[in-house]
This record gives sequence, C-alpha cells and structure tokens, in this order.
Amino acid sequence: MHFLMIIFRVFSESIAQAFLQLRSNRMRSFLSLLGISIGIFCIIGVLSAVDSLEDNVRGSLEKLGSDIIYVKKWPWRDASGDWWKLIKRPNPDYQDYEVLKEKARTAGLASYHVVIGFKTVKFGSNSVEGAVLIGSSYEFDEMFKLNYYKGRYFSPNEYHYGSNKMIIGYNVADELFGNIEPVGRTVKMMGRKYEVIGVIEKAGDDLLNPMDFDDVIMVSYPNARNLANLKAKQIFDTSVNVKAAEGISLQQLKDEVRGILRAKRRLKPMEDDNFALNELSMISSVFDSFFGVLNLIGIIIGLFAMLVGIVSVANIMFVSVKERTNIIGIKKALGAKRYVILLEFLIESIILCVIGGILGLVLVSSIIKVLSNVIDFEMYLSFGNMVLGVVVSVMVGIVSGAIPAMQASRMDPVEAMRQG
Repeated sequence: MHFLMIIFRVFSESIAQAFLQLRSNRMRSFLSLLGISIGIFCIIGVLSAVDSLEDNVRGSLEKLGSDIIYVKKWPWRDASGDWWKLIKRPNPDYQDYEVLKEKARTAGLASYHVVIGFKTVKFGSNSVEGAVLIGSSYEFDEMFKLNYYKGRYFSPNEYHYGSNKMIIGYNVADELFGNIEPVGRTVKMMGRKYEVIGVIEKAGDDLLNPMDFDDVIMVSYPNARNLANLKAKQIFDTSVNVKAAEGISLQQLKDEVRGILRAKRRLKPMEDDNFALNELSMISSVFDSFFGVLNLIGIIIGLFAMLVGIVSVANIMFVSVKERTNIIGIKKALGAKRYVILLEFLIESIILCVIGGILGLVLVSSIIKVLSNVIDFEMYLSFGNMVLGVVVSVMVGIVSGAIPAMQASRMDPVEAMRQG
C-alpha cells in the first residue's frame, strides 16, 4: 500500500511538472511536441487511410463471390509476357456453360453472360447513349444476388421464349425516365421495342465496383441471340461463372471444371489450358501487396518524424534535469529512492509525448472528416489505430526520457545541491 502511494504521488508530481514545462517553455515545448504529433499523424493517418481503402476495396471484391470460379479468356494476373498466346484463345461460349451446368457435380450453380457492347436506348424524346448491353443466362440473378430498386428479373417463360423484356441500371433509368415510373414502360433499342421490367439498385460509391450495373441494359441470352451474331466469339467479352456447391472447396471445383473444359475442347494431355479459371483470391493477393507497401511507406515517414521528436523531447528532459538539479539533491538527501527520481522524469517524458500523440490523433481525425466529405469516400479512424497511436507515444516517451531519468537518479545529493 505504501509503495502504491509513492507511485501515485510521483505520478501526480510528474503530471504537474509536465504541464509546468509546457507553460514555462511554450515555444520549446511546442517545437518538441510538433515532431511527435507529426510522427503520429503520418503513421496513424496512413494506417487509417489504408484501412479505409482496404475495407472499401475488399467489400467491393466480395460482391464477386469468394466461392465462384470465373471461366474467362484472360487471367486476372499480369499476363503481358504471354499476351500473344492468350489472344489466340477462344472466348468461353454458351456451350461451355451448358456442359459445365450438366456435368459439374461439385458446382451448385452455373451462369453465363456476354457483353455485347455500347448501345443507345430511347424513350420518347429522351435517349441514353453508351449503355452497356448484356445478355445473361437465367441463373445470373441468383448467382450475383441482384438487388432491385424497382421491378424484377426475367420470369422462366420470358427467358425461355426470349421475350423483348429488359432490365436497366439505375443511371440508365434516371436519365431515361427521370421522375416517371420506369417499370412497364416501352423503350426502343436497335430498332426493337422492349418493355422495362426491372431497375437494378444503385451500385453505390465504392472505389472498385466489379458488379456495377448502374449503366447496364440487360436482356435474356435467348433474346441477345436475335440482336447480335454471338457466334463471332472473339468480338464479345464473355464469362462462364461457376459457384461451388455447399461443402465443396474452390480447389475441388476448379479441378473438375478444368477437366470438363479440357475434355470438351479436346485438349491433349500435354497441351496448356486455353482458358483461365479466375477467382477472388487472385485479385486480393495483388491488393495485399499494394496495401502492405502503402503501410510501410507511412511507417517509414512516421519513424523519421518520430526520431526528430525523440531528440527534441530528450533535449527538453535534459534541460529539465539541469534546472531541477538542486531539487533532486534535496529529495535524495531526504531519502528519496533512485527509482522514485527515475520514475518522476520518465513519467514526465511519457506525458509530454502522449500529449503530442493526442494532438496528432486529433489532427488525423479532423482531416479524415474533411476528406470524407470532399472526396465522397468514407474514411475512419478506428479504435485500434487510436490505441496504437497512444502506445507509440508512450514508447517514444520511454525512449526519450530513459537517459535523462537515469542521469537524474544517479546524481550524488551533495554534488546536486552544491551545483543547484
């Protein structure tokens, strides 16, 4: 109990001394704490920005589905060295989708879509140019769990008979109809009349929107065959999407899909695949490296700023020890232990650095709020990063105050009082 009372007294005296330092040497204290504040700002600011960016990107990528294989012509990786081989590959076609749908036992669902190109759609005197026309298989809605602002997806009969029905993106609906109810309206595209049966919900403000349907016109695949020569496979961007059945790993699905496609395309045992099996992890790994580099840059910049702060705070503490030499001598003469003197200066150094760190965190929080409003992208300062900022400040305080505190604790009381 006596020991705790001593620690409490030392702690309270150290707080008082720290604020006394700030008041009596304002400019010196300000310049010293500035280094700590800038260091914390750099480290925590970059970590917060990267965390916000990472959450946004990963949330966007999750829309692709972590349990889906995308059969494409091109791989989701750097293939610049092999482009001349890859360009000769055929695009996945409807027959690939049908054979996978029929034979893949590890697949819970398969869908197909073809991007036909940019088209113009008209309603009365209004028109939208550059809308992306997609022809999709019936399972597309279930595969990507489309959310509808208004209306619905194709019915089985509408799909089977290739009816002139279309689903449009939020931006297309807004530009074409404004405040008019879009569902049930008749529009014209490529000289044909279509009934709008659904409007897809707005994709949002994600930085990366792999499933962004805001500017899309979607028709059923049977209907799309009447609009374009889909047998000209190299002209269009196509994709067969295969979702793993419950309890099936992505690797199991991948192995079966590869075997079925190689057999269907009659590839010899030693021949390379003429298709790419893409998955979410391929993109995630690229972003992992990118975010790691950003974090490292922020930490390096912050460490240099912290180094300046450490030297500045250490300088304050050395001056403080010199100014209070007489007081240290008196305390030691009256029986103060070495650890009491040591703790007094060490805690004082920590408090100074924590004050600087808190100022840095306040600066980070303020700038994050401003940026979130300016760039229309949600950024945040997490509780974990705030704790990290305080912990780093405490560590800097220990490093800054260690040598001055030890110097003070080792003083000879007689010499100290004589010098004072």
